[in-house]
Amino acid sequence: MLTEQSRKTDFPSLANRTYLNTAAEGIPPTCVTDALTQYGRDKVLGMDGRPLHEAQWESVRLLAAEFYGLSSDEIGICSCSSEAYNLAAMALQLKEGDEVIVNDLDFPAGATPWLQPTCPAEVKVWRSNEWALRVEDLIPLLSAHTRIVTVSLVSFFNGFMIPLREVAEAVQKDSNALLAVDVTQALGRVKLDLTGADLIVSSTHKWILASHGGGLVGVPSARAEELTTTAGGWFNLKDPFRENRFEYATSKPGAASFMVGMPNYAAAYAINAGLNYIKGAGIENIERQTRPLVMACLEGIKNLTVERITPDEPNGIAGILAFRHPDADRIRGHLRSKDIHIMCQAGRMRVAIHGYNTMEDVEKLLAALREAL
Repeated sequence: MLTEQSRKTDFPSLANRTYLNTAAEGIPPTCVTDALTQYGRDKVLGMDGRPLHEAQWESVRLLAAEFYGLSSDEIGICSCSSEAYNLAAMALQLKEGDEVIVNDLDFPAGATPWLQPTCPAEVKVWRSNEWALRVEDLIPLLSAHTRIVTVSLVSFFNGFMIPLREVAEAVQKDSNALLAVDVTQALGRVKLDLTGADLIVSSTHKWILASHGGGLVGVPSARAEELTTTAGGWFNLKDPFRENRFEYATSKPGAASFMVGMPNYAAAYAINAGLNYIKGAGIENIERQTRPLVMACLEGIKNLTVERITPDEPNGIAGILAFRHPDADRIRGHLRSKDIHIMCQAGRMRVAIHGYNTMEDVEKLLAALREAL
């Protein structure tokens, strides 16, 4: 990932293509595909494989806790970020008069549970200003009725990275709300300081280079009572097989309540390998290597005849850059003809730069964009 040789060894599928779409799908290193194979070997052992599965599961909780700055008891694992937010909505038991704040740069998973007609709370939208979320625009939305504020540390839409500490301070000062932070587009790419976050959520198939089927949930113990979901299940319950189990059910507190059913052990093998790979590479090393690529790409995009929708704020950028063009589909087709992969959706084009990318990747992208334009 960090040298020419390790890139060739660990990511052989990248040898002849320019892949700049990690914000949609990360490319797993060979250790992750090996881990999935190991899951298969352990699974054919039947029940004798269960202790091996459980060891992988607990290892993921320990690693996620390390990245989140929590303890393993404050980590839960569900199937995806969407499930995590729906379970959080269930835990809050919102009522008439409650308020929820979402934002217009966020992924649907963090916003739509509160927009369903069954949600009694009023939803307020923290709107971006020049493609950035400004804390001064959040403050007037906060009140004594605000129950939760949801935001992504790094926006999937345009890559803007919020000033989390300032956001947390504003939420704490002007409300009693919980702050939910989606780190899907940050985990594995930038060093996390999640001080002030009450609910932390991440999917697992992007920057940590693992598989689908995982949602890493962090709930600090101080917020466990408020964020205990009442979902049915068994893995999330206290003593689910007791003699009088059909008389009542009691959830485990906090993060453990988000682990509702049979664990996705196959995903755990992949997540364990992916997180260990990122840890071994070193987040600081990844950021140090990729920062010049991101800034070079940003400068190149500035000189193109496109509408840039990533703000020109170096401290507010991680690994994602985005722009729009009315002929985006044709441009994407030109890029794909040269085996250059970026995201294109409804006229929006998004570039995502990770540790396995090189300056040559950026130069090829910019040259191809200039040709297409």
